[in-house]
Amino acid sequence: VSHQRTDWISIHGHICHLLIPVLGPQPCFHSEKDRKDGKEQLLRRQESLIAVALSTAQRFVWAGKPLEAIPAALQALRFRSQVFGSSSVQLVPIYLLLAEASTGTGCLRQAAKYLSQAQWIVLQTPDCSAALQSKLHRGLGLFSIAEGNLDQALYHLANDVYLAAAEFGLNSIEVSGGYFHMANIFFHQNKMDAANSLYTEV
Repeated sequence: VSHQRTDWISIHGHICHLLIPVLGPQPCFHSEKDRKDGKEQLLRRQESLIAVALSTAQRFVWAGKPLEAIPAALQALRFRSQVFGSSSVQLVPIYLLLAEASTGTGCLRQAAKYLSQAQWIVLQTPDCSAALQSKLHRGLGLFSIAEGNLDQALYHLANDVYLAAAEFGLNSIEVSGGYFHMANIFFHQNKMDAANSLYTEV
């Protein structure tokens, strides 16, 4: 019952009205044009579902409610897998969101699985953007912090900063997150010169 309640609060209360036209029986079309229009309409509905589920999951993570974020993120993963395929690079941001939410609930083993899936997809995508690789390294860095492996975290966060700078420029807002998390680690290690330098950079 508690799982159903969490699921309802998280996502199903928002998307129930969108699910019926997507999951229900599709109409039978008599012409090629009607079939094409029907496919396009179904795709638009699926994309709408994905957008609602993804934004809802992200909102819960930002609000510090990782448990509520997971059902919404799983719905986004389900429909995006249907649209793009199970090994599409489009799934990586959702896997990273699921890993962050799972880490927030203390389920580190599950978070590691989501991160491994994201990493595998990125490795299988030779033309993967530096921006997405940067997000992957940030996710790996935050996971390493949760595990208490600060040296590994610094390695991933440094890669995050490098890739974000390559994609967006040294003074971009996208770079600041990596610097901020690195600064927190140095602060925790009482390396105040390095921490203050990075906080100033942020």
